[in-house]
Amino acid sequence: MTGTTVYRIVWSPGSDRLVGVCHCGADQEADDPVRLWQWLLAHPEHEAMDDRE
Repeated sequence: MTGTTVYRIVWSPGSDRLVGVCHCGADQEADDPVRLWQWLLAHPEHEAMDDRE
């Protein structure tokens, strides 16, 4: 397929954290799935979220 954009959100085993991975290779960790989706869909204007542990 042409023009397919892939975003991934995966659970980090042993924690309550989620990891979002953008099609550009950037990744971010968060415990709030809504905030993580907002970050992913803001591409290409990714900003680091401040709740990273």
